[in-house]
Amino acid sequence: MPGTPIALDSLRRAVIEAGAMGVASWTTSAIECRLPREEIPALADRLATLGVSCQFLAAADTRATGGDFTLAYVFAPPRLAPAVTVLVAVPAAAACFPSLATRSFAASRFEREVHDLFGLVPHGHPDLRRLPLHQYWPEGYHPLRRDAAPRTDFIDAGEPFPFRHVEGEGIFEITVGPVHAGIIEPGHFRFSVEGETIVNLETRLGFVHKGTEKLFEKLPFDRTPALAERISGDTSLGHVLAHCQALEALAGCPVPPRAGRLRVVLLELERIYNHVGDVGMIINDTGFSFGHAHCFRIREELLRLNERLTGHRLLRGAVVPGGVTGPIVAASLPEAATTVEKLVAEFVEIARLCLDNTTVLERLQGTGRLSPATATEMQVVGLVGRASGIDADVRRDAPFAAYGEAEMRVPVYETGDVWARTMVRIDEAREAARLIRTTAGRGAEGTTRVPLPPLTAGAHAVGLVEAWRGPVWHWVLADGPASLGRVKVVDPSFRNWPALAYAVLKNIVPDFPLCNKSFNLSYSGNDL
Repeated sequence: MPGTPIALDSLRRAVIEAGAMGVASWTTSAIECRLPREEIPALADRLATLGVSCQFLAAADTRATGGDFTLAYVFAPPRLAPAVTVLVAVPAAAACFPSLATRSFAASRFEREVHDLFGLVPHGHPDLRRLPLHQYWPEGYHPLRRDAAPRTDFIDAGEPFPFRHVEGEGIFEITVGPVHAGIIEPGHFRFSVEGETIVNLETRLGFVHKGTEKLFEKLPFDRTPALAERISGDTSLGHVLAHCQALEALAGCPVPPRAGRLRVVLLELERIYNHVGDVGMIINDTGFSFGHAHCFRIREELLRLNERLTGHRLLRGAVVPGGVTGPIVAASLPEAATTVEKLVAEFVEIARLCLDNTTVLERLQGTGRLSPATATEMQVVGLVGRASGIDADVRRDAPFAAYGEAEMRVPVYETGDVWARTMVRIDEAREAARLIRTTAGRGAEGTTRVPLPPLTAGAHAVGLVEAWRGPVWHWVLADGPASLGRVKVVDPSFRNWPALAYAVLKNIVPDFPLCNKSFNLSYSGNDL
């Protein structure tokens, strides 16, 4: 769990002692600086003593402007504030940098991604197996380099992916996927089991790698928000809001207060319909179809409300750079808030009836436990982290939109099991309904959108949003006044997929669907 608040002065001293080449900016919540690549491990060690670790790493091919690649690190505590952004130059002639993999689990994943997509080598990394790219991608082909030409020589030589194998008497493997019985996206799960007990799980994703980040570089500027909405369909609002916030930060464009409040309402609407649907699916996986039927009835009512407010069931098209647009501007938010309160109250009552049933409760309690110690070590984020004792929520800890006007109540549980992840969803749905009511009653007057000024070439900024699964990051590097040179996206699923393999250990194979649904991670948000 996060400890006492970290003083920005302490972070600044650590950065200066590490040899920062000038502190470029220093605000009330963030520091930005440049650092030689060889000094990154020393900085990480200094910051670790303050409870700060690597939370984000992006690479950009900036050879056209500076002759080097650029790495952008964000170091922060679990609450993600205050933060230190460090820019590091990596010469093309020596395309390597020191690894932080043994210091930060999140950094180890980001470094594997950078190695695959840019060909930069993290020296000292203990596991450089491919992550976003499958083995049939050509060797030496790094698709996010600016000079990477399209290739057609993708060949599956029939060599299996180097899964870790568990050996021993009575151990056998069960393979599931990548094609599943339903309309879910592809993912391969390889279980090593003893009897019915899971002793190891290897997950292989990346089957729907779409080149999303490359698409941002080629799209006309006014179409990039629409692409952001399609990164992960159930998080359309979360991703477009993070993207727009990054663009607004780049352009120095303050959003009107009224637009900020509308963004809160929209983000909470997305949170509620997802939580309601997830609780229904979790209960369904216990064989209790009553809860599933009613939760999906309520979810459908919420989706219809979304369409009445914005013209789209998934809230697409409502959030744009500079504010908010569409039917929601003229809609009666107090009436919508009343509808939400009624539906959430009904949802809570349905959930109570289900959890009072011992056949449901016994399947949830103790199943799929992710201990607070493991969750902290693996730097788990979002609702999964809060169910395992990690008290962090960007809406409260680094407020955006109009969340600074609200007093956030963040539910935190310690047991880390399916029950705790279910309870976090129920509590967050109630809190979201309260936030919508509170926000809808404030300041209905004023403009809802302002024009976005031109961007400054070479400038960069981060948009950070607490979406329903957890923190969504969009790091944007401007190429010109109306063009993007790089967009790095991090969905919370990218951070949390590895933790699922630990949560299922010592559980029986038939409980895997229950554990998996309680995490409910996005394939599309991971397979960019």
